[in-house]
Amino acid sequence: MDLQAYFAERIRLINDALDQYLPPENQPPVTIHQAMRYSVFAGGKRLRPILCMAAAEAVGGRTDRVVPAACALELIHTYSLIHDDLPAMDDDDYRRGKLTCHKVFGEAIAILAGDALLTYAFTLLAQQVKMVDISAEAALKVIEEISRAAGTGGMIGGQVMDLQAEEVQVDGDTLESIHKRKTGALISTSVRVGAMLAGAEEPELFFLAEYADNLGLAFQITDDILDLEGEEKKMGKRVGSDLKKKKATYPAFYGIERSKSIAREKVNRALQCLSNFGKEAEPLRMIARFLLNREY
Repeated sequence: MDLQAYFAERIRLINDALDQYLPPENQPPVTIHQAMRYSVFAGGKRLRPILCMAAAEAVGGRTDRVVPAACALELIHTYSLIHDDLPAMDDDDYRRGKLTCHKVFGEAIAILAGDALLTYAFTLLAQQVKMVDISAEAALKVIEEISRAAGTGGMIGGQVMDLQAEEVQVDGDTLESIHKRKTGALISTSVRVGAMLAGAEEPELFFLAEYADNLGLAFQITDDILDLEGEEKKMGKRVGSDLKKKKATYPAFYGIERSKSIAREKVNRALQCLSNFGKEAEPLRMIARFLLNREY
């Protein structure tokens, strides 16, 4: 399987769906819809929605039935990036090689654009009952799953811990907890939701969740490493910002080489979790291997 071709096809499908779901730019109030679309279509790997679809495939499900949920996950991720870039947070001017939302539309509209994307994500999750003919019970479970991952027990909580850990020496357990919440929670939920909507049984969900937990941590560790070793042109944003702000990162705590070793260990564990799955799970395996060699 060609992972690049797989990603390209899935990205096209996701972008087409996002374009269909989001309000058009000319719909009043125009500015907010322009800002939402500017950030959503500024690029990106679409990793979370792709993982959602790949997990559905891994248990023999149809990807078209998870598209609304996959798009909702991308909207939540994009909202978090808009807010993460704000002056009150990481104060970044560029994201994916383009000016950040607040640099183009101003801070107030950027905040509202993030709020709007988060809100619209749950509109999509509620509407999927009619859009792809799933049960209200299944939709409710997905909404609960995603809201937990996005809230104080997941992404928001991790962001708070990350901010509080700046210029503070944390231990290894705290560092792992920050990463699992800030980045890992939404990645893990992307996999679980795809499998849930495809009708996965509990044992399958367990191993896929273990896969995703290790994958999410490996992703954030490689992200920490790229902030030190990555090329700004490929990254599409400035590098070295974590070091400058004295953030709690794996390279800062363990050093570069040990961090790379831990990332490899996490990817190997993720792959082990897929040992009982067939060829349908090959995209999940390839995504895990890709993380170790990614350049952006």
